[in-house]
Amino acid sequence: MANPPIKCLLPPAIVSLVLLISCMVATGEQQAPYKPLVVPLVRDSDTSFYTIPIKNGAPLVVDLAGTLVWSTCPSTHTTVSCLSGTCGAANQQQPRRCRYVDGGWFWSGREAGSRCACTAHPFNPVTGECSTGDLTAFAMSANSTVNGTRTLHPEEFAAVGSCAPQRLLASLPAGATGVAGFSRRPLSLPSQLAAQRNFGNKFALCMSQFATFGDAPVYLGMEGRGFVDYREILPYTPLLTNPRIPGYYLPVKGISVSWSVPETPASLPAGALDLDARTGRGGVVLSTTTPYTVMRPDVFRAFAEAFDTAIIRRSKYTYSNVTRHPPVGPFKLCYNGAFPMLKRPASMDIPTIHLELDGATGTWSWFNDNYLVFAPGAALCVGVLEMGPGGMPVDGEPAMVVGVKQLDWNLLVFDLDKMLMWFSGDLAFRLAGCSYSSQIGL
Repeated sequence: MANPPIKCLLPPAIVSLVLLISCMVATGEQQAPYKPLVVPLVRDSDTSFYTIPIKNGAPLVVDLAGTLVWSTCPSTHTTVSCLSGTCGAANQQQPRRCRYVDGGWFWSGREAGSRCACTAHPFNPVTGECSTGDLTAFAMSANSTVNGTRTLHPEEFAAVGSCAPQRLLASLPAGATGVAGFSRRPLSLPSQLAAQRNFGNKFALCMSQFATFGDAPVYLGMEGRGFVDYREILPYTPLLTNPRIPGYYLPVKGISVSWSVPETPASLPAGALDLDARTGRGGVVLSTTTPYTVMRPDVFRAFAEAFDTAIIRRSKYTYSNVTRHPPVGPFKLCYNGAFPMLKRPASMDIPTIHLELDGATGTWSWFNDNYLVFAPGAALCVGVLEMGPGGMPVDGEPAMVVGVKQLDWNLLVFDLDKMLMWFSGDLAFRLAGCSYSSQIGL
C-alpha cells in the first residue's frame, strides 16, 4: 500500500524541524519508510561543481561538507522561531572562520507578525565568505519511484534552510541560487530528508547523472553482465568522523603509483595522512567544492617523487620518450612525449594512482580522466596540486583534500548509519555506467 500523504509537511509557515518530524507520527502509527528520492546531478563545465535542481527547479550546489541548506529568498518569506530546537541546531553550525559579507536588511522580507525570528549563518565554501539570514522553509521537489515501475512520480516537500544575500553566490555556477549541505549534521539536506521520510540516512552520487536519497536500489550496468547491484561488486571503505570539522574523511594509509610495472609507493612521513581526533587537523577529506586534489607540501613531494619514478621505470621498459615538462599554471607535474594508447577503454595509457584505505575492501584507483589535464604547449599534467601559501581550500588543515576532478565519473554511495562509503573508481574503466531501479524497470 502506498504511503498516505503527510499534509503537515508543507504548512504555510514551518517553525521547527522538530515539528516536521513530530507531524510524521501525529496522525497515529509510525509511518512506513517513504520511497527514495532521485534528482538529476549536473556538472557545471565552467566551475566543475555539481548542482541539483531540487529547490523548485532552481539549482543548489552540492557541498559534501556543508551543514546547512541556503539560498536567496523571495521578497516575503516565513521564519523559524528563535526558541525552537531547529534554531539551536542552526546556531551550532556557524562556520569557524570566514570573511563576512553584509547581509543587508535581510529581515525586511519577513512575513508580517514574525517575531523572535531565528538568524542563521550561510557559508560559501568556494570563496570562504559567510553572511547572516533568516532561517526559513524552502519548498522543494524531487522524483520518487512507486512499486518499482519505470514512472517517476514528482513529490513536494520542505527543507529548513537559511536565506542569503545575492552577493554570497559569487564563484558558484551560473544560475545556482545557493548551496545544499550534504554533511552528517542535522540540518544538512540528507539528514533532514532521512528524518522526514524514515527511509534511512543514505545517499548516492552518480557523477554526473543523478543523486538519490534513501536506500535507493542503484545498479551498475556492466558489459557482459547486465545490471548488477552496487553492493555485489563495489568495494567500500569506513568513513572517519572529525569531531571539529564537518565532512567525510577517508582512512588513507598510503598512496602509490603504478604503470604496468610494480607499484611505486610514496615515501610519506610517518603519520602524514592521519586525522588527529583531538585537534581536528590532518586526515584526507572529500570535497565537491574544490576543483582538484590538494596535498600538503610534505605529502605532495612524496607523491610527486613516486609518480616520477613510475614514469621513469615504464619509459625504460617500453623505450617510450616521456619527459618532464615545465609546470603549467597551478600544475607542477607535467609531461610530454609519446604516451601509448589503450584499446579498451580507448584512452591514453598513463600511470594509475592508488589510495590505500585502512579497513576497506579494496583500493581506490584514479585512472586517466580522474587526474589527467591537457595543458597548453602539448603538455599532459597531473591534476593534483601542492598546497600554496594561502593554506588549504577547506577548513581544518587536512593533509589532503580529494577534489572534484578525482570524483568525476564515480559512483559514491554513503551509508551514514554505518559510516561506510562504496566507491566505483572511473566508471569508463569498468566499462560500466550507473542506474537506479526505475531506469531499468526493476
